[in-house]
Amino acid sequence: MSEPSPNGQTEDFEIPEALETELNEIAEASKKGYQLLKENRYDEAIDCFAQILEKDKENNYALVGLGDAARKRGAYRDAADHYRRCLVYHPGNSYALFGLADCYKALNQYHKAIEIWEQYLLHDNTNITVLTRVADAYRKVHDFRKSKAIYQRVLEMEADNHYALIGLGHLHYDFKEYKEALSYWQRMVDLQGESVDIRVLTSIGNCFRKLKQFDKGIPYFDKALQREPANFYALFGIADCYRGVGKQENSLIYWNKILEKDPKNKVILTRAGDAYRVLGQLEMATKYYEDALNIEFDVYAILGLAVIARTQGKWEAAITSLKLLVQNDPKNYRIYLELAQCYIASGQRSQALEILQDFQRTGIKNPFIQDAIQKLSSRPA
Repeated sequence: MSEPSPNGQTEDFEIPEALETELNEIAEASKKGYQLLKENRYDEAIDCFAQILEKDKENNYALVGLGDAARKRGAYRDAADHYRRCLVYHPGNSYALFGLADCYKALNQYHKAIEIWEQYLLHDNTNITVLTRVADAYRKVHDFRKSKAIYQRVLEMEADNHYALIGLGHLHYDFKEYKEALSYWQRMVDLQGESVDIRVLTSIGNCFRKLKQFDKGIPYFDKALQREPANFYALFGIADCYRGVGKQENSLIYWNKILEKDPKNKVILTRAGDAYRVLGQLEMATKYYEDALNIEFDVYAILGLAVIARTQGKWEAAITSLKLLVQNDPKNYRIYLELAQCYIASGQRSQALEILQDFQRTGIKNPFIQDAIQKLSSRPA
């Protein structure tokens, strides 16, 4: 750099040697700090950045570096403080904006994350990584329109972008549009074949479960289990699909595999109890239901025990249990249907009709209840 001399001529401006030395030291410390971050040596990296701030409290590299170190450790609030401090001195710093938005996302503060990412996009509106993050955040706050628009914008910029395809799958799944979700996740399978992420396989399986196409879901959960035999979502999914196609003995294999790892899972205990009950193994079913109840109260375990009591002709005991359940869960149609079955079995048809009508008075329309009322009303007394 040069400046005018007293005689009107220009001469080179020299940086004082001490300042030049300090700037070089800061540059080296910054370089070293980021290398230490890459090696996950966070304490040493933090020391480097702290030394820089002693010399230059507004240094953007050091402030972002401290934010990155805290974020990588999962200390998102501390990280956010460092990024915000950087933005005070350096508004629009892209690294600070990116880091701060990621912190808000990790803290489930999606609206704040969106606000920061949109600031970032003012400087770079073609950054696909940021665009997919914004779309993800809009999905988390259930803004279907904005989320879908941004994902599709990404696909226009980069056809078959994996993050956008997966995100669109989740978006449609969240809004119960399972066929649409399938199309995006199936595209991932077409693109990646056998190397596709296992979560895509279980997601496709879950779509088929939700569509009640259980037979189509089984192969996807099976593929997932071939790669990861203890995967909970794959075990649960395939067990539920076998239950859906009426192969209770197959579903039990997988319910019990889950229970080997998680014996106190009361949801799985009741599912296994249901399978044993359908297979007529009432003693085993009773054991599983009671094991679930020993963990804590469970509506479906009591419901299962009531069904067993009815099949054994113990109608009054079943009716007593089910009446208590109705008080506890007055909008669960299954309890009313089973209670009606018990009344019918004990010859109390008028009470069966009355209990079904009680459900209708809750204001909930249910086709199974309506069908049962119609059958009871049309059947001669």
